[in-house]
Amino acid sequence: MDKPASPAAQPQPSAAGPAAVAGPTSAHAAHAALPPDGPTGPRLTRLQHWHKVRRMTTLLLLLWLLTGFCAAFFARELAGLSVFGWPLSFYLAAQGASLVYLGIIGFYAWRMRRLDRAAATEHRA
Repeated sequence: MDKPASPAAQPQPSAAGPAAVAGPTSAHAAHAALPPDGPTGPRLTRLQHWHKVRRMTTLLLLLWLLTGFCAAFFARELAGLSVFGWPLSFYLAAQGASLVYLGIIGFYAWRMRRLDRAAATEHRA
């Protein structure tokens, strides 16, 4: 848990009044105060962020659907092939699909962290 800051560490109001302490009031002024590039590359607007997130989510859901559907749909054809002595269809249902799902979750978490950092509107001190 964070400790509350001591009164001496808190910003003191200036002679200009509380509006000067609050910072920029418009979205344009707030955006202009930030550097154009973040640690993960160029900054994204909200619309760009939303389009990238939606596209990535759609592609990952499609991969999830294909993984689950293809393993069941092609089970008879895949039964002729074996992996470590087990039919490939059994291996895909028991291990392969689960590993793909874990990969999807890991990729989603990694990519979303990068996208969120690129679209962040505030800097942390």
